[in-house]
Formats: sequence, structure tokens, C-alpha cells
Amino acid sequence: MTAFFAVSALLPDGWARDVRIETDGAGGILSATPGGSPTGAERLPGVVIPGIPNLHSHAFQRAMAGLTERRSPPEARDAEGGTDSFWTWRHTMYRFVGRFSPEDAEAVAAQLYAECLEWGFSSIAEFHYLHHQADGTPYAQPEEMALRHLAAAKRAGIGITMAPSLYRHGGIFGRDPVPGQRRFLNDLDGFWRIVEGVQAAVAGDPQAGLALAPHSLRAVTPAMLADIAKNFAGPIHIHAAEQQREVAECLAATGARPVEWLLANLPVDQRWCLIHCTHMTEAETRALAASGAVVGLCPSTEASLGDGFFSLPIFREAGGRYGFGTDSHVGTSPRDEMRQLETSQRLVQQQRSVATDAAHPHPGRNLVEAAILAGAQASGRPIAGIAAGQRCDLVCLDPEHPSLYGREEDALLDAWVFGGQGNPVTQVVAGGAVVVRDGRHIQRDAIAAEFRAALRRLAA
Repeated sequence: MTAFFAVSALLPDGWARDVRIETDGAGGILSATPGGSPTGAERLPGVVIPGIPNLHSHAFQRAMAGLTERRSPPEARDAEGGTDSFWTWRHTMYRFVGRFSPEDAEAVAAQLYAECLEWGFSSIAEFHYLHHQADGTPYAQPEEMALRHLAAAKRAGIGITMAPSLYRHGGIFGRDPVPGQRRFLNDLDGFWRIVEGVQAAVAGDPQAGLALAPHSLRAVTPAMLADIAKNFAGPIHIHAAEQQREVAECLAATGARPVEWLLANLPVDQRWCLIHCTHMTEAETRALAASGAVVGLCPSTEASLGDGFFSLPIFREAGGRYGFGTDSHVGTSPRDEMRQLETSQRLVQQQRSVATDAAHPHPGRNLVEAAILAGAQASGRPIAGIAAGQRCDLVCLDPEHPSLYGREEDALLDAWVFGGQGNPVTQVVAGGAVVVRDGRHIQRDAIAAEFRAALRRLAA
């Protein structure tokens, strides 16, 4: 048994002092006791909050961050309506993705996961669609690329929910894919083979779990979605209503909007995590909240791609569940994703403190707790806070950091999310193991060296 001691910690029922956290040999919490003894326990520095789940990642895109910002060439802009957008960004992504080897994918993922840990994400849901060789031929072991991400997570020490993605078509309900998508493509038989391999790899590992990820209504058919919903009992993730063009294409093909179609045609419930949901009507927003599904918001990526604004006030008022991911990894900090969501809402609503109500006046704490609870639900792993039966995922915030100095409890969380640019995360525990000390991942230098080598290969 291992024990940790926190002078101040955020537990599921609120802030507590002198919390003794005892864990089993597999990294699960046996007890979290306020007013406990520090004897024989490792003293955690500063203020302790639960680790934040990252519920949406495409790890390979970490190697692209910053490379897609320049104005697209005329031929790409002309092909996509004359402006730079998500759709022109995809052209760059397709060119870049053809270069990845399994070794590159593992090195890039390890770098991403180490960075996420340093900022306070203690687990990640990897929405994985980079399956095959550059010409679309499966590897000898079809789940090879997924296994590389699992290996990267194990090396970095981050908890992971591996979500193999089914991607078959290039447009809503059956359009032919484009050549740039060939590394992603599977039929149902090929997809289930990958799933079986991943399922075997994560079996018995308390730091890993499995979800399935039909990519989007652009990439799979209704029959494929029905097959997944019928034959898998765990979390199901899907991109939905990210772009207005996607909504228009869905209306033209089905007579319904994407979220409207999903709710009407599939058993959308607490198993489901719909990513982005940027463009919904009020009726869709309220119906999705009532379903119990999680919305996975990736505010930095959504801003980078010009997606639009989520209907947070309506969704939150209706009791909707939402968490945070980093998607394309133009940002890797939970604090920054939360800040981007709230401040973008302030611009749209022309008011302050959007993610609050009279009973919960602190947006920082509201966003943190939303991220933890929805992230755990979407990940399908016991990572819902500092409590018995949950994984021991802990983040230590330095109260002496300039952005936090003099703040306590909920005011400290407001300061963490909204104040300053530095990183006050000093230590991170993931699955009972310390993976970040003094603000640095314990393998930062070695992982970074392999990442740099991968980038040199990708740029060659």
C-alpha cells in the first residue's frame, strides 16, 4: 500500500484539510480521509485537485501544431469556397499524415502525453484513426498503430482510453473517400479485427480502457453505426456538427441535422460522447442534454479551425454534461481549454461568468468539476475524483506561484483557470505513480529527444 498526504484537497463533496489518500498496489484509491495522519505518507506539495481527463485526442496532430497556420494556396481555397477553413486545413493534414511510421507515431504520442501530464491532464481518450500504411495497406498486425499509442501512454505514465475509429467514406452516408484518407479506411470486418487486438492489449490493465469511435456521419453509414451500438457496451465517441457545411450536407442527405439525426436514429445515452456539437439548434441542445450523453469540447482547436461557438448557457441550464479535449493539440493544457470556453462565451453573450449560477458562483470550480465528471463518463474508467474506488490521479497546484498567491479553494481554481500564463502544476500522480515532479515529467528529456528525431524524419 502507498499513501499520499495533502494539506488541502478537492474531494467530491468539497474542499477538505489534511487528507490522507491510501492506494492499493495497482494504483486505485482505497480511502481518502480528511483529518488524516501524514505518518508514512508522501507529502504532496501545495493544493491537490483530481487529475483532469482529456476526452479527445488525435495524437499524431501534435507534430503538425503550428504548421497549418499560413494562408492556404489558391487551389486549396478555391476548391473549398475561397476561404481558409477546417476544409482547407484537412488538405494539409492529409499531406502530412502520409509520412508517419509506427515509430514516429509512438514518439509523437509520448511527447504529447508527457506535455499533457505536465499541465494537469492525468488521462487521455485517444480517438485513433491513423490505422494503416501510407498506401492504405494494413500492417501485418492490423492494430499496430493503436499498440504504439498504448506503448506511448505506458511510457509517459498517463491513463488512456483507446478509441479505435471506424472511417470508411468521404462524405455523409456513402460518398467515396479521397486519396488522403486511405490510411484511415476500414470496412466493418477490418475495424472489428483492430478492436479485438486493442481489447486484448488493454485487458487487465487498470491504466487503460477501450471505447469505440465511429468517426462521424461523414465517414460511416447508418448500418455501421447500428452495428457498433448493438455490439459494444462501452463508451462510443463520434464527431458531430462541427462545421456548418457538415450540417448542410446532413440536411441535404437526410432531412435532419447531425445531432438531430443521431438522437432520432440511435440509442444515444450515457455511453455516448459527441465531440464538438458546435452547430445545434436550441431543441437539439436541450434534447442532447436530456439524453445523458457527454459533449466533448475542444475550445482551442475549435478556435483554431474557425468552427464556431458551442451553446453553453442553454446546455448547462438543461443539465448537460461536458468535458474537455485537446483534439489537434494546438493547446495541451486543461486550464487553457477551460479558459478558452468561458472567455469565448463571454464574447458571444457579452457578459461575464457564463459557466455559473447563483448556487455555484465560481466558474473555475464549475469547469474543473464538469471536466472531471464528464471526462470519467466518456473515458469509461474510474477517474471521477479523489475517492475510494477511483484511480489515484492527483494534480498539485503551487499556492506560491505568482498567479495563485494568496488565493484559496474556489478562488484558487478561478485564478488557475483565468489568471496568468505560467504553469503552477508542480506534481502529478497518475494511477498511483508520480509522473511529474517539480513541474517536469520524469522522462521529459528522453521523450523530447525521440520526438525531435521523429520531427526530423517527418520533415525530410
